[in-house]
Amino acid sequence: MSLIVKICGLSTPEMLEVALDSGADMVGFVFFPASPRHLTLETARGLGKQARRRAIKVALTVDADGATLANIVEVLQPDLLQLHGRETVARLAYIKQKFALKVMKALAVETSADLASLPGYAAIADRVLFDARAPREATRPGGLGAVFDWHALENLDLALPFMVSGGLNAGNVADAVRITRAGGVDVSSGVERAPGIKDPDMIRDFIRAARALSSPLAAS
Repeated sequence: MSLIVKICGLSTPEMLEVALDSGADMVGFVFFPASPRHLTLETARGLGKQARRRAIKVALTVDADGATLANIVEVLQPDLLQLHGRETVARLAYIKQKFALKVMKALAVETSADLASLPGYAAIADRVLFDARAPREATRPGGLGAVFDWHALENLDLALPFMVSGGLNAGNVADAVRITRAGGVDVSSGVERAPGIKDPDMIRDFIRAARALSSPLAAS
């Protein structure tokens, strides 16, 4: 099966259209004020309508409360909730049941020791996203352009579909998939010319590079 490609942090109709026209499987929208990719609810409403039935819509939140999640679900009508904070397994289960949506838990990875919490989340989540661990001084957990040691996932035995993120770009995505055997890749800063500013050619190049790959563990 083909690799799942997600373009995250989309914030304008123009760049969303580039991602959709280029064949992105998933399009991600960020709801986190500390991020340069943060969307207002009104902007999200329009982008959600534009992407409807053309790609899987993913709403990225970081330790969002129930009211915030409810507003996001109402305006974006996402297909998948990406929980990128310190949400517990219990919180993950509650959100999944409350909103009747699939959930993807992002886990920060620096070494294989960071996978200790994986079994609990894997029992609840529909997908797992492995991302680079942010520096201590960082104000947000993702979109920082940092690469983690992909070898930490090299012998991972996980039936659940998983994706990798963190510092990916058109030049290194092949190595990331070869080492991790991930079924999907997620890029944000790697297709930007400045924080939060997507570049159409970089989006196209990334999707083209990802499409040239195949993964034995790719899953829909």
